[in-house]
This record gives sequence, structure tokens and C-alpha cells, in this order.
Amino acid sequence: MLEVSLQLLLLWGVQLPCDEDGPADVKPWASPAPAARYFPAGLRFRLLAPVTLPVLTGAGRAMAARRGHRPCGHANVGGRHLANPQARAQPPCPGATPTPTTDSTPEMKRNRFPSMNFEAEILTAAHDNSELYVIPSMRSLTAEEYVEAFKSFLDHSTEHQCMDEFNKEEMHNIMASLGNGKSTINVLGVGSGTGEQDLKMIRILQAAHPGVPIDNEIVEPNPQHVAAYKELVNQAPDLQNVSFIWHQMTSSKYEQQVKEKGTHKKFDFIHMIQMLYRVEDIPNTIKFFHSCLDHHGKLLIIILSDSSGWASLWKKYRHCLPSTDNGHYITSNGITEILKRLGIEYRAYEFPSGWDITECFIEGDPVGSLMMDFLTGTKNFLSTAPPGLRQQLQEALCQPECSSKKDGRIIFSNNLSMIVVES
Repeated sequence: MLEVSLQLLLLWGVQLPCDEDGPADVKPWASPAPAARYFPAGLRFRLLAPVTLPVLTGAGRAMAARRGHRPCGHANVGGRHLANPQARAQPPCPGATPTPTTDSTPEMKRNRFPSMNFEAEILTAAHDNSELYVIPSMRSLTAEEYVEAFKSFLDHSTEHQCMDEFNKEEMHNIMASLGNGKSTINVLGVGSGTGEQDLKMIRILQAAHPGVPIDNEIVEPNPQHVAAYKELVNQAPDLQNVSFIWHQMTSSKYEQQVKEKGTHKKFDFIHMIQMLYRVEDIPNTIKFFHSCLDHHGKLLIIILSDSSGWASLWKKYRHCLPSTDNGHYITSNGITEILKRLGIEYRAYEFPSGWDITECFIEGDPVGSLMMDFLTGTKNFLSTAPPGLRQQLQEALCQPECSSKKDGRIIFSNNLSMIVVES
């Protein structure tokens, strides 16, 4: 009965009395009336810290864009959930053994937060309904948090090795056809991230056109990625004939600037690696950058394959994903359909890639926590998501269309499609 009364009182605008020793940067919620109102004397509890009290709601739209080399850079707060503090998600994979725990206390632990600069929710402790506790709401990753989570993904996946295989088998022939005897070759990287893959392709281009100057422009909104890219260039002794220009902005902002200037620089090679998940208008983005190609130019799009676990997760288990990020569930078939509608010729290649997500199922594992943050675009997903949602997602990740088992490890399919578009 107390839980229902609390929600009703919140909707009526009742003020909760708070301790005075909460963080200085947070003010208690204030009712519209000048005089404070309190719960009836029979309801005795206390707050651990001043909090913002939202109306409790269910989950909203499913998460979004997988990730790739692009930053999220958004800090919007996603759907809010009233969680069960006593529930523990069991290891969902078939045959998995529950992870032992030393915490036998049935009540939720009391917590203080050093800063409360986020929306919070209230929970009643289930054992006697006598205390109120505070948990942080689910929210999207910041740009800095994304970088850390993305690094964890790269450390445990073969994504870059997959791209290396494509470079080895196909890229030299692609690069050899560029330039058409021009004195300078113009390259544009859209969503280039930290630049590792860019520089590998630049070196293949150098080998295919010895001594020819290369003008390389980069569009990348994440300042940390731009800084890392510049550091790589500074440490490279073999890029003397390559000039670099960075545009720290989104692809849509770059497109807007180009159209406002009325100038349309042409490029011999444009690449868009794992970045179309986050553009606002995918067909028009492809159409614009295709129009930036010079005669005999090539546009390379690298995107998740429809044979990947991501495709199955997004199509079949979308309800298991949180509403704390925005973007597009786009895979290779979606891109090729757009190219067909635009009447643009292309060739598609597919290369296998895997992501070892075993740690995602080990309770309290910091690596697993980062990987789940990356997968969902959510900060501290494992500790802030409702237990039911967390368990549903872990079960979905274990399905055969998403992952396979190898030597006792759980390998999520990360297969990539490389689409080479003609000018």
C-alpha cells in the first residue's frame, strides 16, 4: 500500500523532507506552493540524499545505433524504470552456472552518491518498506565514456583484423584505379575516429601511387578521437607527402557548410567506416557524399552485415534494448537497397568478425560492464537497468543467431560488409 501511496503523493506535488547534508549542487524538489507539505506522521522514512523526483514511467523506445567508430556525444536521459532492488539476473546462457556471491543480505544496500547531477528515482526497500533509497537513472554515454567503452570493444573483437583482411585482399586494386593520372589524389574520411584505419588505407594508396601527393581531409566530431588521430600522424615518419585537414564536426554539419559555401570539392576516394548508424538522413547523406566523388572516384562504406549478431539482435530482440540512445538499426541490406533506389552501381564484400562477450555474463566484471555499456549505449547498464531487462538482453545475446561458443567462450558475430560504390 505504501508504494501506491508514494506514487500518488508524488503526482499531487507533495514535498519529501530531506537531510541537509546532500551535495551542494543539488536542491531538493520544491512544490509550487510556498509552504512545504509533508507525508502523514505515520509514514516514517528518510532520504539518503536530496534528489529530483520524476514521475515513474516504463521503458520507452528501444536503444539505437550500435556504435562503431563514432562518438555518441549525446547526454539525453532515456526511459526510467522502477527496479526491484532484490532481484539478481541469473546467467542466462544455456548450461551456465550461477555466479556465486558473498552478499547474502536480502535488503538493498544503502548508498550515497558524491554528485547527483543526474535525474534519480526512488525505491522503497522491500523487506519492511521503512526506508527510501536512491538509484541513478539509465542514461546515454557521453563522448568521453563512449571512447572508453569503444576501446573495450576493440580490445575484445576482431573488427580491425577483419578490415585488415579486406585491405589485404581488395584495397590495393581499388586504390590502383584512383587518380586517373592526376598530380594530387584527394581523400575524404567521414567519421574517421582515431585514424588507425585511415592511415592503413593512406599507406596502401601511397604504395599504389608512389610519390604522388595526397590531400587527406577528415570529418570527425569527437574531440578525443581527433586528438588521437593527430598524435598518430605526428608519430608517423612515412607520411611526408600527405597533408591533413581536420573538420571537427558531424557529417551533416560538413554537408551544410559545403552547400552554404557553394563550392563542391571533388574527391578521388571517400570512406565512411561504421558511421551511418548515427546520421539523421541516410539516403541523402549517401547521395551527398556520392556527389562529392570525382570522375573514376570510389566511395567505400563499411557497415555491419545482415549475417551479424547485431542484425538479429536489432530485428528479433529489439525489445531487449534500452531507450537510452538514438540512431538507426541499419545493416548492409538497408544500404544496398538505398543504392539501388538511387541508381548507383556498387560491389559488396563480406568478411567475418567476432566479439568475445564472455565477461558480459560475469557479475561484477568491469570489462563486461564496459562492453555492455558499448552494446547498449548506456552508462552502467548492468547496474542501472531493471533486472528483467538486463536478463532479457543477456538471454538474447546467447541465442545462436547472435553468438556461438568456442572453447568455452561466447563469441558474438560482428561480421562486416564492405560496399564499394562507383562514381
